[in-house]
Amino acid sequence: MDATVEQPKKKWKLKMPGAFTILFFLTVISVFLTWFVPAGSYSKLTYGHNELTVTQPSGKKTTMPATQASLKKLNVQIDIDQFKSGAISKPVSVPGTYKRLKQHPASLYSIFTSMVNGTMEAVDIMIFIFVLGGLIGVVKASGAFESGLEALTKKSKGKEFILVFMVAVLLAFGGTLCGIEEEAVAFYPILAPVFIAMGYDSIVVVGAIFLASSIGTTFSIINPFQVVIASNAAGTQFTQGMTGRIVGFTVAVICLLFYLHWYARKVQKDPSFSYTYEDKAKFDAMWSMDSTEEKDLTFTLKKKIILVLFAASFIIMIWGVMAKGWAFPEMASSFLLIAVIIMFLTCFGHKNGLGEYQTTEAFSRGSASLVGVSLIIGLARGINNILNDGYISDTILYQSSEMVRHMSGSVFIIMMMLIFFVLGFIVPSSSGLAVLAMPIMAPLADTVHIPRYIVVTAYQFGQYAMLFLAPTGLVMATLQMLDMKYSHWVRFVWPVVAFVLIFGGGILVTEVLMN
Repeated sequence: MDATVEQPKKKWKLKMPGAFTILFFLTVISVFLTWFVPAGSYSKLTYGHNELTVTQPSGKKTTMPATQASLKKLNVQIDIDQFKSGAISKPVSVPGTYKRLKQHPASLYSIFTSMVNGTMEAVDIMIFIFVLGGLIGVVKASGAFESGLEALTKKSKGKEFILVFMVAVLLAFGGTLCGIEEEAVAFYPILAPVFIAMGYDSIVVVGAIFLASSIGTTFSIINPFQVVIASNAAGTQFTQGMTGRIVGFTVAVICLLFYLHWYARKVQKDPSFSYTYEDKAKFDAMWSMDSTEEKDLTFTLKKKIILVLFAASFIIMIWGVMAKGWAFPEMASSFLLIAVIIMFLTCFGHKNGLGEYQTTEAFSRGSASLVGVSLIIGLARGINNILNDGYISDTILYQSSEMVRHMSGSVFIIMMMLIFFVLGFIVPSSSGLAVLAMPIMAPLADTVHIPRYIVVTAYQFGQYAMLFLAPTGLVMATLQMLDMKYSHWVRFVWPVVAFVLIFGGGILVTEVLMN
C-alpha cells in the first residue's frame, strides 16, 4: 500500500514592500489627494534686491521697501535683519491671507514627472553621496579598513558598547547644535563593518547614527536650521525656553542610550533576538569585510595615514558646516580632495600598489553602490512637490489653525504638537515647515495667553516625532543604504516616537502651566 507523505503547507506571510515601492504608492496617493483636498494658498513673502515681494494666491506680485514697518503692515512679526542676513531665505506665509483656489489636480503622468523633477532637485545631495561612496570604495580597496578593524576589534574586546555610546553622543550633539541630518549618511559605511565585527546588527547602526542625531534635533537647543529659524519666524527669541530644551535634550539622550544598550546587549548575547535577524546574512555580506580570501592585515604606516586622512575628511566636513556654512557641493569637494590623495597613496609608494585602473574602478564601484540611496532622496522630494503644486499643503495648515483657535492653553499646545506631527509628513524640511507654519501658528498662542516660544517647542517635538517614521523624510534613504525593511525599523523606533510625544507633551504642558 502506497503512502503519500503530506507536505506541510507554507504559511502565507504579509511581506512589507521595499523603499522604492512604498514611495511609488505614496506618490500615487499624493496625486489623488490633489483631486479631493480643496486647493488654497496663503500669500507668500520673499526678500531680494533690498525689497520685500508679496505673491498673492492669484499670482499677483507687489513689492514693498525692506523695512520693519513693511513687515508690521503685513502682520509678520519677524526682524527685517533675518531676511537681509539670509537667515530666512524661503517664502514666508503671510497671516490672514489664505484664499481658496480653483482645484489643481495633478495628472496621472505627474506620478512620473514628479519622480524625475524631485531627483533633479536633489542633485547636490546625490553628488555628495556618490563622492562619499567613491571615497569609501578607495579606502576599502587599500586594505586600510580591514587592518584598522582588526586592530580595533582586539583593543575593544569586552568594551564594544563604548564605541556605540561615543558615536550616539557625538551625533546627538551634532543634531542639537547644527542639525546634522543628511550629512549623517556619511557615517554608515564607516561604522557598519565595525558594528558587525562587534556582534551588532543593522538596527544598532541606524540607532547610533540616524536616531541619535534625530533625537538631538528633536530636542534642539541652538540648531540654526530649526529652532533659530522657527523662533525668528514666530517673532520670538531662540533663547526663550532654552532651559526646558536643555533639560529635555539631556533626559532624551540618556533614555536613548539606555534603550540602545538594552537592545545591543540582547543582540550580542543572542543574534536571533535581532529585529532584522532574517536579513542578517544579507546585511553581513553587504557590509562586513571580505574574509573569503587571505589578505595582508598588517597595519602599516601607509594604511594608518589613509585612515587618518579618511577620519580627517569628516572632521573637515563638520567644521565646514558649523564654521563656514558649507552646503553639499562644498562637502562633496572636500571629500573628493581626500579621495584623490588616498588614490595616489594607494597607487604609488609601495611595491604592491593597486595601480591606476584598479583604484579608479574602486572609486566607481563605491559610487555605484549608493545609487539606490540617492534615488530614494529624489523620489521623496517628488511627493512634496506634488502636494505643493496641488496647493493642498496650505489648506491643511489653514484648517489646522482654525481647529485650535481659542482652545485652553494645555489642550491647545498638545493639539499644536499633534498638528505639527501631521505636517511633518507633508513638509519634512525643518526650515521649510518653520517659515510656512510659524507666522500662522505662533500668533494663535496670543489668543490663549501663552508665550510664542512654546509653539516653537511644539513644532520641534511634533515634526521630528513624525520624521522618525515618515517615508517622505530621510528614513527611506537610510533603510535603503542598509537594506533594512521598513517594518523592522518601525518595530524598533515606535517606543521612541511614543516617548517623544508623551515626554515632549509633558514638557509643553509644564511650560504652559508655569507661564
